[in-house]
Amino acid sequence: MLARAMTLAERLQRVNRGMIAFDLVLGTATLAAPRATLRALGHDEPSPDAEYLFRRCGPIWLTYAAAHTVAALRGRREDWWALAWLRGSELATDVVWSRSPAFRRPGAREALWGAGAFNLALSAGFAALARR
Repeated sequence: MLARAMTLAERLQRVNRGMIAFDLVLGTATLAAPRATLRALGHDEPSPDAEYLFRRCGPIWLTYAAAHTVAALRGRREDWWALAWLRGSELATDVVWSRSPAFRRPGAREALWGAGAFNLALSAGFAALARR
């Protein structure tokens, strides 16, 4: 039996489900172990204030996980528009963060730039789902 090719909408919905897991892990790790999470991202040992500033992102990422979950469960146009806007708001944040001198691991800065490009692709894709 021939396998059917996945449509763009199906691929975006699969990526959306992956983002639920990603944001749950990132948000939880950021709250529970900010130093270890920063190290995993290629950051030097953070100062106490940097650790607390990073920890405050945990609830933000958990909110993203909730928004992705709502879209996965309901799939309404407004859910996909909300995700398009949410991911669009993240286009430059990692690029700005990549300028920190504390990112020294090879490839860490480029990965943060890649996160911005990925958010652009997600934003466009989710907007396309909202228009269908």
